[in-house]
Amino acid sequence: MRLARTAAAAAAFAAIIVPTTAAAHTAAARSAASAARQVRAPGETVTLPVRDALVQLPVREEDRTGYDRSKFKHWIDADKDGCNTRAEVLKTEAVIAPEQGPRCALSGGEWFSAYDGRYISGPSGLDIDHLVPLAEAWDSGASAWTAAEREAYANDLGDDRALIAVSAASNRSKADQDPTTWLPPAAVYRCQYATDWVADKTRWGLSIDTAEQAALAEELGNCADAPISVVLAR
Repeated sequence: MRLARTAAAAAAFAAIIVPTTAAAHTAAARSAASAARQVRAPGETVTLPVRDALVQLPVREEDRTGYDRSKFKHWIDADKDGCNTRAEVLKTEAVIAPEQGPRCALSGGEWFSAYDGRYISGPSGLDIDHLVPLAEAWDSGASAWTAAEREAYANDLGDDRALIAVSAASNRSKADQDPTTWLPPAAVYRCQYATDWVADKTRWGLSIDTAEQAALAEELGNCADAPISVVLAR
């Protein structure tokens, strides 16, 4: 649940650091994981260690040709309750609940920004970050999706790793970068960030490039090989 994730972040995540050896990333291990890859269908739940999940992501060159942020329609009010996706995330992730006024106007409240380890008072100082940025998703396969699939991705409330309330400053420093060039300033959150990145790409069937694969493998090599469980969106 989103609130559980926020509470864990606020408690500094108590990350377990487990050193690994080069043997854990041998060609034989990669080959075995690749052989285990199966044809999967939307709605299927996939559970496996995060390093295995990383190995199973398809590796392709990225291509940003034709990208425009407007091709990912957001924020929408999917359940027609008057609150759009941004507001839904804010309400769910609040450490202290905001007040909700007419037309889902939120005021007050407090949030923990896991990227930089800060508490933020009031919703105006927060952005809702697409963990895997829209441009990165486009580069990694979303350019071939339908408009409806891109809208679903941009408003994904079905997996609480996909969207996260963080300080506007940290989100804008990240922009559309992948883990090759940007990791959260709060080092204690980096294992979680890399794990969630792999989970989100697995959920949406997105690819990685070779530099991204290397950066994630290096980061996850310093982390517990935590299992991830993902309901496939496509």
